[in-house]
Amino acid sequence: MYDPTHLRTFLSVAQTLSFTQAAKRLGLRQSTVSQHVRRLEDTAGRQLFSRDTHSVELTEDGEAMLGFARRILEVHEQATAFFTGTRVRGRLRFGASEDFVLTRLPEILEGFRYDHPEVDLELTVELSGTLHEQLAAGKLDLVLAKRRPEDPRGELVWHDRLVWIGAERLRVDPDRPVPLIVFPPPGITRALALEALERQGREWRIVCTSGSLNGLIAAARAGLGVMAHSRGLVPPGLAPVPERTGLPELGAVDFVLVHGHRRTSAQEAAGALAAAILAGGNRLKTIGRSPGIR
Repeated sequence: MYDPTHLRTFLSVAQTLSFTQAAKRLGLRQSTVSQHVRRLEDTAGRQLFSRDTHSVELTEDGEAMLGFARRILEVHEQATAFFTGTRVRGRLRFGASEDFVLTRLPEILEGFRYDHPEVDLELTVELSGTLHEQLAAGKLDLVLAKRRPEDPRGELVWHDRLVWIGAERLRVDPDRPVPLIVFPPPGITRALALEALERQGREWRIVCTSGSLNGLIAAARAGLGVMAHSRGLVPPGLAPVPERTGLPELGAVDFVLVHGHRRTSAQEAAGALAAAILAGGNRLKTIGRSPGIR
């Protein structure tokens, strides 16, 4: 009833909230992407997106279709692999940034291991900047991490804005240096936060440095200061800092998948995991049941 090609296109649009970005991701014309979505809406008999010249948003029916689309494609891929006799094998070195330790990425990885039991998956959790360095050095095969807006590398998983967050009771004194909670270098959010404050001419001081997101969250919940963080991944117990504090705009950030040097034994496995992450991309924006990646 539902064409897998149309469902994959729908998922790409839902993850990027952009027909243009979805077309680039899929290697299709924008008109083809629009056609796929229109045909899926005709099949479902429901409008899946509300769109105008400025924005694209999922409707309530579109949100419902997300879950169905993922399950249909998952079963479709399992059936195809079973009847064609293809088995993904090999050692896959996968790096995920600290941003995802509280999300439902573990559920996506669990599903991948269930579907591909003959893949030896090795997981590295690090700062985005460190992961990009390890990828360039040939130490990783696939990375899920942030990139700077001007960086062209990688396949877009989603686009987000950075915001200042802290404990709800925290008060930032405009006459004193901004108390900062940051990742160590080469953290991308650290660099963007410091650049924004420097442009504004605002004084700052670092009150906590940690390579662990859980460490930064603990400091922020204790009211030690503020931290730059993805708007879509604000941890429980923290909230965006009110605009009246006068902190500078932090700009946008992209979360991307980047493939490393193409080791023959890892190509197929890296492609399969990348596809699983893209199919379940919206789950990365929600806090998981587990306390983090182990």
